[in-house]
Amino acid sequence: MSSHILVIRLSAMGDVAMTVPVLRAFSLQYPNVKITVVSRPFFKPFFDDIENVTFFAIDLKERHKGFLGLLRLFSDLRKLNIDAVADLHNVLRSKIIRTLFALNGKNVAATDKGRQEKKTLTKLTIKAISPIKTMIDRHCETFEKLGFQINLYNPTFPKKAILSEEIINITGKKEENWIGIAPFAQYESKVYPIDLMQQVIDDLAKNASNKILLFGGGNEEIKKLNQLKNNHKNVIVLAGKTNLKEELAIISNLNVMLSMDSGNAHIAAMLGVKVITLWGATHPFTGFQPFHQPDDFCLTSDRKQYPFLPTSVYGNKKVAGYENAMRTILPSQIIEKINSNLI
Repeated sequence: MSSHILVIRLSAMGDVAMTVPVLRAFSLQYPNVKITVVSRPFFKPFFDDIENVTFFAIDLKERHKGFLGLLRLFSDLRKLNIDAVADLHNVLRSKIIRTLFALNGKNVAATDKGRQEKKTLTKLTIKAISPIKTMIDRHCETFEKLGFQINLYNPTFPKKAILSEEIINITGKKEENWIGIAPFAQYESKVYPIDLMQQVIDDLAKNASNKILLFGGGNEEIKKLNQLKNNHKNVIVLAGKTNLKEELAIISNLNVMLSMDSGNAHIAAMLGVKVITLWGATHPFTGFQPFHQPDDFCLTSDRKQYPFLPTSVYGNKKVAGYENAMRTILPSQIIEKINSNLI
């Protein structure tokens, strides 16, 4: 049986975060097997606390750029004495690497992303829908092809991080309920309307025993977050003030995270934090429900009013007449769901 497995998952943030519960379970259930994760340098902190997992940072700007760069990447990885490859990305770049390993006699397996099932689920037609296999279950199947069954029924999560002085200078000590809110996503069709999000934040901020921490990045998002803060003393904009490692430490200390269908949802879930998610054009049935979260933590747009939903797997398709689908998720629903899960 393999004693050193190469795991490939290069992007995006939420997709990389979804590999973490799988690898954490693997490391506990197969402590004698070493794993090397190949991903972008930015994502290294995701894997820092997992036993037997080493991180290999791909350099897509220079050393590993282009086809010759891929050959150099293969050469670099081959020196690590890899026995098998789990390709959790299954794109052209990762296919080339796993094929080179296969040609060198190594056992390889790749995640089936269920593209046809997802295509059927997002057809622009009135339809009955049911959940397809989650990406996390698909990753487990990939390891099964390599001879490793992974049990995710009783997952282990890391302990809450100890907050550094640098973090406490931004957040203050944890003396209240900490509510994280990540109001943005890559695509507009997945973002809750900002005027309704303002209502949610204003209502939560009325309670002095709540502290609301706003997550995001980039100048445009920071401007919007400062608007959402709305002079509330117990609302803090974190964007632009922390690095990823510090952000992970803060998220691990949250009582609850409110997120769109985006990377922050999967980051909170991989840390064992309660995650309430809001769904617009996309839907948890497409396989991207955050790990180990109850179904009722996913608040979805009204399919009676918008019967074509979900219209997209990733939120990148705009459908005329569906721009206001997320307005069917009422601020009162969100507030009630958060308040009932603060314990």
